[in-house]
Amino acid sequence: MQVCLASTSPARLMLLRQAGIEPITRSPKTDEDAVAAAAAAERGRDLAPDELVLLLARAKAADVAHRLAAQDASFDGLVIGGDSMFALDGRVYGKPYTAQEATRRWKLMRGSTGVLHSGHSVFRVRPGAEPQEATAVAEAAVSFAADITDEEIAAYVATGEPLHVAGAFTVDSLGGAFITRVDGDPSTVVGMSLSTIRRLCAELGITWTDLWS
Repeated sequence: MQVCLASTSPARLMLLRQAGIEPITRSPKTDEDAVAAAAAAERGRDLAPDELVLLLARAKAADVAHRLAAQDASFDGLVIGGDSMFALDGRVYGKPYTAQEATRRWKLMRGSTGVLHSGHSVFRVRPGAEPQEATAVAEAAVSFAADITDEEIAAYVATGEPLHVAGAFTVDSLGGAFITRVDGDPSTVVGMSLSTIRRLCAELGITWTDLWS
């Protein structure tokens, strides 16, 4: 059974590899801001975090699934897409991109607990058939140490690690020492919930162990 990860995220690729799956990767050609804006305009309101991550996960997985089916008529397997956002005190945070913004967020997060929302979309793609999809959202609460110093924040931000990850933190690398508790599937915080992906595969008639390389 072939597996395609609709993402170039090193963390998501690492998760699948650690779970015994060696996927191919494809970068989705999705304008996330445009997709989110169109959905908000259609509904007449901003989307809640769980709605938004699912919308974007579906858009990215669908893009890759349909392009893959068109480009490789022999592909028989799964396309997995995901998206994550972090919510703290009712506000949603994506990737900070700048050191200034990452520093500001870490000063807000220390001593606090936020929720990482992760959307998942799995497409079953096979020759001569329309792709089938299963979706779900997973959540994990993340608590940060209250005694993190400004110097530690500055040193962490200077590594560049928090600039390009949802919420400006990682749990499986340098940022892990500043996290005191995770309530929920820990892999959700890394990039996607493996237990959720397994359940979605089952909904599509795929046994998880059949995906092992």
